[in-house]
Amino acid sequence: MIPIEEQRSMTAVKLEDARRVISAAEKKAREIGQPMNISVADEGGNIVAHVRMDNAWIGSIDISMKKAYTSRAFDIETKELAKRSQSGGGFFGIHVSNNGKIMIFAGGIPLKLDGKVVGAIGVSGGSGDQDHAVASGRCRRVLTLPDRADLQERGLIHVASLFWP
Repeated sequence: MIPIEEQRSMTAVKLEDARRVISAAEKKAREIGQPMNISVADEGGNIVAHVRMDNAWIGSIDISMKKAYTSRAFDIETKELAKRSQSGGGFFGIHVSNNGKIMIFAGGIPLKLDGKVVGAIGVSGGSGDQDHAVASGRCRRVLTLPDRADLQERGLIHVASLFWP
C-alpha cells in the first residue's frame, strides 16, 4: 500500500497530468517512427487533452478519443476488450453501444493509481501493436516516482504514476 502521506487526492486527471502522459507517448511514437493521435481522458471518460502529431492521420483523431473513453468506461485495455468482443464472446456487439463511442482496437489503456482507475489514454495512427506500445510502454517507465520502482513492479503504480507531484 502507498503510504497516505505520499498519496495525492485524485478526483480528475488534470491538464498538466495529461500533458505529461502525452509527452511520454509522443517520445515513444517518435522512436518507432509513427506519428500518432494521443488522447487522455479523466475519471469520467471526458477528454482532457489531445495531440495530433505532424502527419498523423486525421481519421485517427476520433479513434484515439474513443479508445480513451472506452478504456475508462470499462476499465480495460481496448486490446483485451477486442479479444472478448469477438463472435461468441461475452462482449460481442459492445462496439455498437454507447452511441458509437466504443472502440475495440488496441491502443486504449486505463490509467491507474494504487489499483484505482483514474483516467485512460487512447492512441491511434499505427498498427494495433504500435498503438498499444505507444499507449503503454514509456508512460509506465518514465513517470514512476523516483525511488519507488518497487511499486511499479508490484503493480501498485501503472501509467498513473504521473499524478505524483
